[in-house]
Amino acid sequence: MDNFIYEEICRHKDRGVVRIIMSSPMSRESGVSKIVLTPRVIKGETKWQAESFKGNQVFHKNIDEEEIDEYLLRETARYRQINMIFAGLDVDFLHNGKTVRRKERANDVIAAKVLSHNREKEYILREGEDIPALRDLGVFTADNRIVKAKYDKYRQINRFVEIIDDSVKDLSLDEITILDFGSGKSYLTFVVYYYFTVIKGKKVNIIGYDLKKDVVAECNKVAEKYGYEKSLKFVVSDVSRDVLYDKKIDIIISLHACDTATDYALEYAVRKGAKYIFSAPCCQHEVNLSIKKGGDMDVLMRYGIIKERLSALITDTVRAELLRAKGYKVDVMEFVDLAHSPKNLMIRASYTGRKDKKAIENIEELVSKYGFKQTLFSLLSKTSEDAE
Repeated sequence: MDNFIYEEICRHKDRGVVRIIMSSPMSRESGVSKIVLTPRVIKGETKWQAESFKGNQVFHKNIDEEEIDEYLLRETARYRQINMIFAGLDVDFLHNGKTVRRKERANDVIAAKVLSHNREKEYILREGEDIPALRDLGVFTADNRIVKAKYDKYRQINRFVEIIDDSVKDLSLDEITILDFGSGKSYLTFVVYYYFTVIKGKKVNIIGYDLKKDVVAECNKVAEKYGYEKSLKFVVSDVSRDVLYDKKIDIIISLHACDTATDYALEYAVRKGAKYIFSAPCCQHEVNLSIKKGGDMDVLMRYGIIKERLSALITDTVRAELLRAKGYKVDVMEFVDLAHSPKNLMIRASYTGRKDKKAIENIEELVSKYGFKQTLFSLLSKTSEDAE
């Protein structure tokens, strides 16, 4: 019977295999409930990535092209339900080892999505994967296909994950602690959890902080629904005054924490020695309200909208330079808001221990000349005084 199914796979292979899903195991002995098999190009070679789902864990294995036939012959015999997705065609099989029911239907998967040596950009969060947060967000359909109207949001979420992935490639820890400040409705927090646990195979402890009790309560319910509650929780807290998690922290995320809340999050990250920081600030009012004329930039303060934008750029420049002064390697990049608001900036930092003394001198000169208030500058200056 397994040979019959394998022959069907071979018969349609020329269409381009998008995905093969094997579920409902004949035996529970292995503990694997489902296997998702996807062809991918890795370093110019075709590999087949096998995702094996065992309880709440997912194990990944790359299979060479010359080994895939043997793998398919063996594994298709172990599962009652086989779903084969080709370009333009889905084929389903239900079998009990004796009889087979076959169902064929057209789909809207086009050839451009199929594996080729000239394939389009491959996203980290791939269509067809079981990512609950993307379904609840409406980015994926119930069967984990991308909703066409949500493709921009899908791409933006992947962009955020790519930024993290690019930064933590050398992270060798098996267990990671992450704090998310201003987590809000937390779809991104759930996506980060999925990325580290499922894709990277890490054990994580994530805490999301937010001021709104109803939002926090709802997020904890969602975490429980997904089965994440043991290592992902949400807490009502104000970063500017409350006592927060006091153990070792590896990653700080702060996306759109309003105005000076970003500064308190960054100061906490520095004080706790967080290895990685991902911060996309918003609502930077403080400098705009306090900056005074005092130098070459005076002409830029004549017009309100230009002054506002200048103040936002000064704010993020001060933050980035202060992190450099504290031993971080810093990038400032354009980051697209997931709510489709105007583009803003993300500060991405990783701790190296190499402190740039000139950076703090530059900021002190800027603050002295233009007389503005900036919370992170004040907080870190106070921290330095306390240390002395």
